[in-house]
Amino acid sequence: MNGSTGNKASGASESPDRGEVFLSLSMAQRMLPLVQRIVEDMRASQQVIDKLRPEQARLERQRRQLAWPERQRRYQLSEELSNAEKTLENSLEEMQTLSVSLLDPEIGRVGFPTLVNDRRAFFSWRPGEEGVQSWHFAGESVCRPIPNSWLRELAMAGKR
Repeated sequence: MNGSTGNKASGASESPDRGEVFLSLSMAQRMLPLVQRIVEDMRASQQVIDKLRPEQARLERQRRQLAWPERQRRYQLSEELSNAEKTLENSLEEMQTLSVSLLDPEIGRVGFPTLVNDRRAFFSWRPGEEGVQSWHFAGESVCRPIPNSWLRELAMAGKR
C-alpha cells in the first residue's frame, strides 16, 4: 500500500511507541458497519436537537406566562433534549473508543486513523458511500481516492 498501514505486522493496529492507534484499510472496512450505525444514531440525535431547541428557547423566554399545557411541553422538551444529547455524547464516546474521528459533523464524515509514508492520515467515509473510498493526511481537508494498488493489496490479503 505504498506506505500505508498495510505493511505493518499482521494484526498490529496500535503503534507501540506513541500509543496512537493506526488502522489498516482492511480493518477500517471491517469496522465500517458498526461505524455506520453509530453515525446514523449521531445524525438522528442531532436532528432531534436541532428541531427541538428553537421550541425550547421560545418556551423558556415565555416561561412566566405559560399555561399548564405549555409548561408541561417545556418539561417534556427538556427531557427529550437531554435524552438526545446523551445519545449523541454516548455515540461520540463509542467512536473515540474505536479510535475513529468525527471529521465533519455536518455531513457525518469520519476518519479511520492510519499512516501513509510515515505521516498521520485518515481513511475517510461519509454517509451515502458504499465503503471506505478515500483518504487524506491529518490536517488536510482534500480527500484523495484510495489508489488501486492499495485495493489490490487488500484483495490479495483477503484471499490468503
